[in-house]
Amino acid sequence: MFGRAPSQGLSRKCFDVGRRDYDTFILMGGFVPLDLADSNSFWTVAYMGMGTEGFEVGWRDAHGEHRCPLAEAAVVEFEAGLPVRGFPSYRGQRNFPGLYWSATTGGHVGFESWLERDHAMLLDFTPEVTGLLSQPLWLFWQNDKGRAISHAPDYFARFDDGRGLLVDCRPLDRVDERSAAKFAVTQLACEAAGWGYRVVGMVDPVRMANVRWLAGYRHPRHATTAGMAERLMAVFSAPSPLVGQASLLGDPIAVLPAVFHLLWAGRLRADLAKPLTDTTLVWRAEAW
Repeated sequence: MFGRAPSQGLSRKCFDVGRRDYDTFILMGGFVPLDLADSNSFWTVAYMGMGTEGFEVGWRDAHGEHRCPLAEAAVVEFEAGLPVRGFPSYRGQRNFPGLYWSATTGGHVGFESWLERDHAMLLDFTPEVTGLLSQPLWLFWQNDKGRAISHAPDYFARFDDGRGLLVDCRPLDRVDERSAAKFAVTQLACEAAGWGYRVVGMVDPVRMANVRWLAGYRHPRHATTAGMAERLMAVFSAPSPLVGQASLLGDPIAVLPAVFHLLWAGRLRADLAKPLTDTTLVWRAEAW
């Protein structure tokens, strides 16, 4: 089922890498943040220090379409809305749109590329995220020549402390000057509104492969009984090899789906910077 790997010694780094928040994945996974502040675009210069003035936000929900000044948008539950635009699919299309089922929301989240799908998955994997919507809003502004500009970020995520995060996904070597200018102005608007903002590219392939594997067990149907879950938490109370320890409770084919579900849910942890193998060390999350 897994390729075998040499036995690993436990280190503090193993516990640190076991963190699974979104920024840990995009920053520790080789992601280099785009330096939006260095954009020389007149769009950026024109909006420096403007606050929320000059920006408007549009969004959709079950009651229709809405638009308001950015200063009034902090109270909007964008994560409970509808995408502001569709996800076209046609013959010969170069990108790969689709729907990702989110364990966080219990519904589908749209994506327009494998990169967007991966970041939807990482946000879904982040336990502090309580809401997620793709193409959540339009941000409107005018440049210094009076031309209307709009931008729809790829995702809005809501965190359990109430924070909002807007995310744009783009391979960083494909961010041209025009896109960088839009991203820079979007960052200024987010800072004024009190939201976080990330422009994200490819994630470390090992980490992403591990999260994709665990995502296969994200659905509640892979959750085991409360009794079995407690037994699994007990046998992994100290860092132990994945398959060897799971086999103490029965046939690994039957037990491992529950282990993977607990890893997805954050009740168990592992060092996802290394490929998951049958000897990967797994331990009970300290918070449980």
